[in-house]
Amino acid sequence: METAPNLGFLTVVQEGGGFSGGYLVTNSWGRPLEFRLSSAVQPNRVQQILYGPTLRPFICAELIGKTLVEKCAVPAQLILTDCDAVLELRMNWPTPLVWLASLTEPLAVASEQTGTAVKHSDTHLLVCHQKFPDDVPAIRNLLATVDAPNLAEPFARIREALGEARKLGAASRAA
Repeated sequence: METAPNLGFLTVVQEGGGFSGGYLVTNSWGRPLEFRLSSAVQPNRVQQILYGPTLRPFICAELIGKTLVEKCAVPAQLILTDCDAVLELRMNWPTPLVWLASLTEPLAVASEQTGTAVKHSDTHLLVCHQKFPDDVPAIRNLLATVDAPNLAEPFARIREALGEARKLGAASRAA
């Protein structure tokens, strides 16, 4: 009997000019197995100029996303993100990755025409990287074995944990 997959939930939030991320690995019914937080990444003006429109995907996927996933001891068979820029992680990572996008997101809507839409729900569209359309059947097969009905819920937990970590960091700096 095949074991149910572990799912990785990776998000990056931007506050002010900085970015921070969280990565939660759960079992197939949503129980946490491992959690990682990134330190804040604050690009300077020179980096903003030099990277231009590639800055956000570089920070979200390569600096934050890849670091969090690499440092995690528990492997995930599928990584989900609610941040479109994190999809670029798939370019340098072997694990299928899917974006949980809003139904009104233009990039997600366009994915239905390009064949990278994985699943359509009442509230979200699951989309894989446009350069990896072959991931679609694999992701669908993995999702068929998952017991967690709400794939958006773990992102709320990650955001809350990021907020708590910021509070703890501010409290430790004030002490």
